Amino acid sequence: MTDSNKPSCCSASRSQASLKFIPDVRDKEIEANQACPPTRPAKEDMIYSPGGEFLMGTDDREGFPSDGEGPVRAVTIDPFYIDPYTVTNSEFKKFVDATGYVTEAEKFGWSYVFHLFVPGTGVNIIGSPRQTPWWLGVEGASWHVPEGPGSGIEERLDHPVIHISWNDAEDYCRWAGKRLPTEAEWEFAARGGLVQKRYPWGDEIKPGGKHMCNIWQGKFPEKNNASDGFAGTAPVKSFEPNGFGLYQVAGNVWEWCADWFSPTFHMNAPRVNPSGPPEGTGRVMRGGSYLCHRSYCNRYRVAARSKNTPDSSTGNMGFRCAADV
Repeated sequence: MTDSNKPSCCSASRSQASLKFIPDVRDKEIEANQACPPTRPAKEDMIYSPGGEFLMGTDDREGFPSDGEGPVRAVTIDPFYIDPYTVTNSEFKKFVDATGYVTEAEKFGWSYVFHLFVPGTGVNIIGSPRQTPWWLGVEGASWHVPEGPGSGIEERLDHPVIHISWNDAEDYCRWAGKRLPTEAEWEFAARGGLVQKRYPWGDEIKPGGKHMCNIWQGKFPEKNNASDGFAGTAPVKSFEPNGFGLYQVAGNVWEWCADWFSPTFHMNAPRVNPSGPPEGTGRVMRGGSYLCHRSYCNRYRVAARSKNTPDSSTGNMGFRCAADV
């Protein structure tokens, strides 16, 4: 059984930083961003999912019971559309150019950057959470300067946009005429038609020695040998899609879902079109990221779950969109 007491390698939140390092941030007003009407049909370039009944969750010995991964239960969802890959820097830039949108990371004035990516000079580090010290709060870091001042996305336009809060993702979806997927929709789509498999492609992490996703390779958090080809984010179509045509639902970046997080609510919740608890403190994240590793944060499995506060952003958090049929 995996050690369920270990925090997610990817769950540094703003609340941790604001309490320990920059107490004035809690009092900084975050005004609501006004999203523009959609500029294109919601179903353009999306994948149709027929919905139906599937077995959600897992009782896998490699799971985290305290995360509420189990028990396995039969869930039914209606048909829906979902993006084949996470929103890219290029796509998010179009949104910003069209609306003048300012992300929460930009409003706060900082975001979390993984320690190995922080430049040795030229950036101001405001601190790091005690439980996840590999995350450094970098002043000025945001979606278009992902490692802080001096960095850029010009060579990463086909990479997933990062440093995106749940609130930012919601605003983008509204502009695009879409929405965030529910957790149940996300898992249904991520499984790609397979039943109770550990990963979107089966039960082996590297079938035949072949890398199938972008996760940590080496000893976390000190050294990543990048044997899968990527130390940080990878272009959104870098690995084979699953059976439904979705790219990189395991690894690369965490993906926000619509639901509030609870480790227990689903045990007695409706089994048809579940949408999570009515309230909470953290929103669901799915899929793991390039920082996940079996020895520590084994949350790139298709049933794995994590959470973060809706205003939090890190260098490995992104999203993909869904839409109603």
